[in-house]
Amino acid sequence: MGRGRLRIYLGAAPGVGKTYAMLSEAHRRVERGTDCVVAFVEHHARPRTEVMLRGLEEIPRRELEYRGSFFTEMDVDAVLARSPQVALVDELAHTNVPGSRNGKRWQDVEELLAAGIDVVSTVNIQHLESLGDVVESITGVRQKETVPDEVVRRADQMELVDMSPQALRRRMAHGNIYQPDKVDAALSNYFRPGNLTALRELALLWVADRVDEYLQQYRGEHGIRSTWQARERIVVGLTGGPEGRTLIRRAARLAEKGAGGEVLAVYIARSDGLTSASPKELAVQRTLVEDLGGTFHHVIGDEIPSALLEFARGVNATQIVLGVSRRKGWQYVFGPGVGATVARESGPDLDVHLITHDEVGKGRGLPVARGARLGRSRIIGGWLTGIGGPALLTVLLTHTDADLGFTNDMLLFLTLTVAAALLGGLLPSLASAAFGSLLLNWYFTPPFHRLTIADPKNILALAIFVGVAVSVASVVDLAARRTHQAARLRAESEILSFLAGSVLRGETSVDALLERVRETFAMESVALLERTSDVEPWTCAASVGPQPPIRPEDADVDMPVGDHMALALSGRVLPAEDRRVLAAFAAQAAVVLDRRRLQQEAEQARTLAEGNRIRTALLAAVSHDLRTPLAAIKAAVSSLRSDDVAWSQEDEAELLEGIEAGADRLDLLVGNLLDMSRLQTGTVTPLIREIDLDEVVPMALGGVPEDSVELDVPETLPMVAVDPGLLERSVANIVENAVKYSPDGERVLVAASTLGDRVEVRVVDRGPGVPDEAKERIFAPFQRYGDAPRGAGVGLGLAVARGFAEAMGGTLDAEDTPGGGLTMVLTVRAGPSGAVRPAELAQPERQAS
Repeated sequence: MGRGRLRIYLGAAPGVGKTYAMLSEAHRRVERGTDCVVAFVEHHARPRTEVMLRGLEEIPRRELEYRGSFFTEMDVDAVLARSPQVALVDELAHTNVPGSRNGKRWQDVEELLAAGIDVVSTVNIQHLESLGDVVESITGVRQKETVPDEVVRRADQMELVDMSPQALRRRMAHGNIYQPDKVDAALSNYFRPGNLTALRELALLWVADRVDEYLQQYRGEHGIRSTWQARERIVVGLTGGPEGRTLIRRAARLAEKGAGGEVLAVYIARSDGLTSASPKELAVQRTLVEDLGGTFHHVIGDEIPSALLEFARGVNATQIVLGVSRRKGWQYVFGPGVGATVARESGPDLDVHLITHDEVGKGRGLPVARGARLGRSRIIGGWLTGIGGPALLTVLLTHTDADLGFTNDMLLFLTLTVAAALLGGLLPSLASAAFGSLLLNWYFTPPFHRLTIADPKNILALAIFVGVAVSVASVVDLAARRTHQAARLRAESEILSFLAGSVLRGETSVDALLERVRETFAMESVALLERTSDVEPWTCAASVGPQPPIRPEDADVDMPVGDHMALALSGRVLPAEDRRVLAAFAAQAAVVLDRRRLQQEAEQARTLAEGNRIRTALLAAVSHDLRTPLAAIKAAVSSLRSDDVAWSQEDEAELLEGIEAGADRLDLLVGNLLDMSRLQTGTVTPLIREIDLDEVVPMALGGVPEDSVELDVPETLPMVAVDPGLLERSVANIVENAVKYSPDGERVLVAASTLGDRVEVRVVDRGPGVPDEAKERIFAPFQRYGDAPRGAGVGLGLAVARGFAEAMGGTLDAEDTPGGGLTMVLTVRAGPSGAVRPAELAQPERQAS
């Protein structure tokens, strides 16, 4: 048995209508044949809520004694034994009386869900565990009964029961929530307008966060790749070190605190190829941030703080998350570090969070892939070692009595030369070799203090000294250049790998690709330019950033793509080695642009094919369905005009009735054809206004026999925001279709009810029904299900009805009628005023919890 589904009605405060909405849903489910029971619902002596309990099966409660008093709680065992499809459990955050099966009611609900029972429940925003402190600071009341946020977040469906503070206070004043003797105290304390406004904002923001989760799921299911602006963007600066996972998780928690938070992890690689990042660790961190719903970005920049801030401002980030430096204390003599620099230069528009982690102060360690070109500090160290070292060694050797011999002296000088090569590369080591050989000749080879050498062996020793020094320096410099090339190629391969991955994932947005180019190369703007021939002016196919170049000549960097297309970048001049990667981006941009145009052409071709199909179907309809009533009309008229037959009054009336019926049928067919044409060309412009449903629905029943429809449209329904004409045509087509397929003697039921902020019109017939696989097909133009005769119409009624419903912001769907048949569910929006016709208090009373 699978796990049951949980639906929660969430409210900002008591009395907004959660319990009433839950009970209304229960009645609708029972009407549809669902086995639904009341496991525990507390009406709090509210008469309208108590009335809603009538007609619903209630499971007897369990009675418990505590401190001399008797209390009733939900009997979990009884509900499990009854095993309904749906159980109503009010007040999810309720604390059970000691001695109960579980300490909390949400734990009881978990048992029901585990048993495969669907549960509908209610909870107020102030009972969420994470908001306890916030609610106490607003209202001054500490909520003792709470429910973990995760329990509510796991709900399969969540609906916010909302009400303005003014309307809630009016409901309180009318005695719909508390007893009259408690109203004044409640209005002056907990139900103050400020309190209710703040609680309402909390509820809206919390639900918006859950809505964003549904939105992300929807975007993933439908392959939506375009950027939708979020309210909060958090940039995580990664170094490729092990602390990156901690930073990503911390940023994800920060994003969860606000609605619609977005995490962007960025790794900045130096343009010269220097990097201390582990490719394996970066891959793990990329997977982690994507699993948490964020995105990973690879950016090239010489100055990491500047590149990070530029990226953050480019994506409109509001927060930056960085880790505390891993450098040891003595390493701060070389500078304040990335975190301190970013915090100092971020300005007032960016919040910088420095996060502690286990690697703080442990040092950077040896890089996994050593850098290529030597940094400025190493070059300076190499020169100091290569020049200052021999001079200092000479002073030590000449001012001490130690006589080490010429061979040992030469080895000491060679050691300094090798150290200079390791630190500073080729030039410092060559200078050290030359300077060291001069010092050895001047101070340590006879004749002393002269640049001449008396012993030929010393000449050979000095030659070997210089040769070894030059060889070591050359090897170190070659290794550095090779390492630089490898690091450079690795950085390029990572970027090209991401580019290839975007192709495999089917990302076809040109703007997204150009934005990736701008981020990668730290440019101000990027434009994809094209022209039809060599003499035609350039046109911009797509661009990102402010003031993109309009010609390749105006750009700092331009990359040709074929003969008549170019990628133009503004911001800085790129080194020659970057153009190879840029060429790959340019080629991909051209491919994406061509793909987008091919998709547009394919869509146009599909539109034309659909139009041809409709025209073919229209010709078939004209050839038969329109000619049939025309033939009947012509035959009747010819008979009436005939002088050979003397028609009685009854015969003439019958012929005239046939003419009228044929004309009505022609009018209906032509009307549907014109409506379908308007929908296909997109010329339907609804004029939305508020109107009572019972003013429109009866008018839509004029085309069917009077005794064929049973109407149930309560006067207490809220007004609906619709186009009256389009709604009338939609309902008329739906009802005529239902009457057509209903058995003789069976009346079609047209009923209306509220569902949150929408109104449902349900047209129920007892006909043969439609299988699930054909329910969508019956809404296609010129489609008639089953063995409908050719004279039954051209198959446009339901297609027009759905088109008009969607044009008004509503929906039209088909469901099975319990016991057999088909139910058409037309859903439209309730009016924003929420006004009702009979009395001002009718709708608030329906929402009382």
